[in-house]
Amino acid sequence: MQNLIQSRLRRARKTRAKIAELKIVRLTVHRTNGHIYAQVIDHTSGNVLTSASTIEPEIRKELSGGGSVGAASVIGKRIAEKATKIGITKVGFDRSGFKYHGRIKALAEAAREHGLVF
Repeated sequence: MQNLIQSRLRRARKTRAKIAELKIVRLTVHRTNGHIYAQVIDHTSGNVLTSASTIEPEIRKELSGGGSVGAASVIGKRIAEKATKIGITKVGFDRSGFKYHGRIKALAEAAREHGLVF
């Protein structure tokens, strides 16, 4: 189990290093079995500019559970709307070492559909 976590974190470090090299804002995604979280982070200061997750009260009313592909799509749409509201349209996609399928893919595609470019 520990090797799986270390492998994921190694992949995450490589991705973050490349995004830092490009000097663009990054869209970071983290998932657990029960929830999915997305944050837009400024590359210079490391500050979170906006975030969305399935633990927000408005989203919890809308969804029955946070660990599904449908929930990830809702979060992708919400983070894209929040980011465009503050003037961010181009981001680097940081999947935190998770494989690009299932919930991660659904979140990314929903964010692209609603205005984010990556």
